[in-house]
Amino acid sequence: MSAPVDLPTTRGREVAGHVRALAAALADAGHDVDVHTRRADTATPSESGTTAGVTIRQVDAGPPQPLPESELAAWISDFGRALAEQWRADPPDVVHAYSWTSGLAAAAARQQLRESALVGGGASQPPVPFVLTLAGFGAELRRTREGAPAGRTDAALANRIRLEVALARSVDAVVAGSDDEVEELARMGVPRERITMVPAGIDVDRFAPGPALDASDEARLVALGDLTPSGGFETVIAALRGLPGVELLIFGATADEQQGDDELARLRQGAAQLGVADRVSFADPDLDRTDPGYRPAMLRSADAVVCVPWHGPAGAGRVLEAMACGIPVVVTAVGAVSDVVVDGVSGVLVAPRRPDHLASAIRALLGDPVRRLGFGVAGADRARSRYEWSRVATSVERVYRRLLPTPIVDEEVVLENELPGV
Repeated sequence: MSAPVDLPTTRGREVAGHVRALAAALADAGHDVDVHTRRADTATPSESGTTAGVTIRQVDAGPPQPLPESELAAWISDFGRALAEQWRADPPDVVHAYSWTSGLAAAAARQQLRESALVGGGASQPPVPFVLTLAGFGAELRRTREGAPAGRTDAALANRIRLEVALARSVDAVVAGSDDEVEELARMGVPRERITMVPAGIDVDRFAPGPALDASDEARLVALGDLTPSGGFETVIAALRGLPGVELLIFGATADEQQGDDELARLRQGAAQLGVADRVSFADPDLDRTDPGYRPAMLRSADAVVCVPWHGPAGAGRVLEAMACGIPVVVTAVGAVSDVVVDGVSGVLVAPRRPDHLASAIRALLGDPVRRLGFGVAGADRARSRYEWSRVATSVERVYRRLLPTPIVDEEVVLENELPGV
């Protein structure tokens, strides 16, 4: 699975996993779900089923290979025409588009269906209800150029922002993943009554209390985040100076291998300069991709999990995974993370870019086993009771049903996702 070319850093992979899990949960609830994705290679079959009730359809739009955003935009019309052809034969009840490019393609397809009906002399039909999730914002990229995809110009970014605003204002409903996203959408002029906040979910069967990766005589921190300068890892490394005898395992994610390698080299150099390199290690990304049990076991090996980015967007998925495993978390209130961690109940909130404050908070937590246990129990309960995928699917389903003039008879939901290889 590769990241969407129009999303910064690792959000693409997160969204791909979100779409896949949401589709499965909707199917479990009795719906038929089609996921349309642009074909990014020739080996993938045109149609495949990942689970009962979910069909992945590859849409031919542009060359069958991953494309940078600067080239992808030229093929959105082709994507829309291909969608219109499929929907003409098998119209969906609801369309839910992820990312602004997929939203444009879905909007084009919906318009083509209406125009062809009118040209053919058919009765004018109401448009298919259209739901949008903007998994990343151009305005956020403009605020921080960090992680911007190669080839993006200021003019292209400004154009993306204009298109996102127009698209978000035109759809029937927008699903936001956090309170921060709700506020971003409101700033874009989207009426609040059309915005529904539905958080990402987690697999509570995979991420649950259980065996750890390995044993350690020292207290262990596991740090999570994007391998970018704003990911917060250098803050955690600096905090180690005030945490003698504590080891740090960094689990960084990246959609750009070169960018990730550069950031790892910078972090290693920083750890060496601070004299803590012997207490800093890095998780194996290959094991995480090939072994489903690696990440849960790694999280369970921690005495505390730290996630302290200083700039969004920051997804809450990894923090929720740690909470579901029963591990106390120390986080900054950035992005969706601020929605899931209750300070002093399921974790600790700290100020960004303050290694001294972070060290003090971690030192207090590590020195209080009862408090750690309480945070772990509360976090696991909160993750399981609020963020299990069936609950998330129920919330999304309510959004769909509000848009339907009559109850769904043939329950079909189409998730539009421009993610190659979902």
